[in-house]
Amino acid sequence: AEIGGTCLNWGCIPTKTLKSSAEALETAGRLKDFGIAAEGADDSVSFKADMEAIVARKERVRKVLCGGLEKTCSALKIRVVHGTAELGSDKTVLVHTQEGTEEIKSDSVIIATGSSILDLPSLPVDHKHIINSDDALDLDHVPEKMVIVGGGVIGCELAFIYRAFGAEVTIVEGMDRLLPVPSVDKDMSKLLQREAKKHRIKVQVAKTVKSAEVMDGKVRCVLGPSPFVENAKGGETTIEADVVLVAVGRTPNTDGLSLAGAGVETDERGWIKADMNMRTSAEGIYAIGDILGPSRVMLAHVASHEGLCAVDNCFGKERSLDYSAIPSGIFTSPEIGTVGLSEQEAVEKGFVVRSQVFQFRELGKAQAMGELAGMFKIVCEKESGKILGAHIAGAHATDLIAEAGLAIEKGLTAADVAHTIHAHPTLAEGLYECCEAWLRGC
Repeated sequence: AEIGGTCLNWGCIPTKTLKSSAEALETAGRLKDFGIAAEGADDSVSFKADMEAIVARKERVRKVLCGGLEKTCSALKIRVVHGTAELGSDKTVLVHTQEGTEEIKSDSVIIATGSSILDLPSLPVDHKHIINSDDALDLDHVPEKMVIVGGGVIGCELAFIYRAFGAEVTIVEGMDRLLPVPSVDKDMSKLLQREAKKHRIKVQVAKTVKSAEVMDGKVRCVLGPSPFVENAKGGETTIEADVVLVAVGRTPNTDGLSLAGAGVETDERGWIKADMNMRTSAEGIYAIGDILGPSRVMLAHVASHEGLCAVDNCFGKERSLDYSAIPSGIFTSPEIGTVGLSEQEAVEKGFVVRSQVFQFRELGKAQAMGELAGMFKIVCEKESGKILGAHIAGAHATDLIAEAGLAIEKGLTAADVAHTIHAHPTLAEGLYECCEAWLRGC
């Protein structure tokens, strides 16, 4: 395997590279909206997705970044050993390589083996008609019809990408909304479902795929009411697609590690248990990243900070990680950025809250850009105005969320942000306007 893990090779970077191509294609289709006309006899021009070129560009970007990591390791005198690791006794790691087994002794071990795509027995992946998210990054054509099983982050991102490329897309989600995770505010889910409809993406919530059969080069999917939603309505229906993309979760990469033999405890699903110092149940062995599972936050930037935390503790600094102000970016159309608590989470934790919304279309910069879809939402403690959570949907939302993350990290109030002068005309004004509106009680 190449250095860089899931994020660089099969996740964050490849999908965002494809999204950049999708956005370029969508912008090309709107050139007339910006007063750009084509020259020629018929005064028209058309564009389409060249998947071979798009995938080649994705690979170039990936290899540049992989090369950068290798150079950084070399500069820091970090030795990289390619092989399969197994935990031995007394903080020893056995690395099985093509040349044999190498025994590496250490004072501390950090496990960062990550996660892999979860396979569903009812939807066996053949990598041609029924594919996973890794396969979706390397398709050599745009399917005419695509069904995406799973309306989480990965499923929604790929839905908007392939719709922009020209596919007819249907999302099937077992819960009652898109992005059905506690940290994503329900208002963001509602907005995204409306935007999906505008993009002509079909959404089937509270439904699951009961079976899928490949016949004559097509996949026939039988949908039924979801067992995960109480009183889910409707009977069984059948839809047909050229490709079914399964995007329903992750599973831990622990095969061959011999965790039990090393005294490293896991939960019932195989995720490694660790405290907030990243220490596992085995002395001197730490774990970071996806291998800690969904009880933590499975994001690359979180793994990086978990790594820094673990290293500090390896050297006796007694550092723990605070997960209360972790931003996340969802690269749909529009983008979604979240940090802190959703409104529902805040209420469930016993806070008395008052929320405020400000619409993207009210910003001058958004009008100038032609990017009107979106909103800013803050969740504040009612009495103090302390910001508990912030949620942004719209152009560059994944960049804009950083300011809100800093505000939550430092315990700032809506007044603190509202009294900070923001440049005009910018999209960043939206958070200021939202906080100012909260103060006015609008």
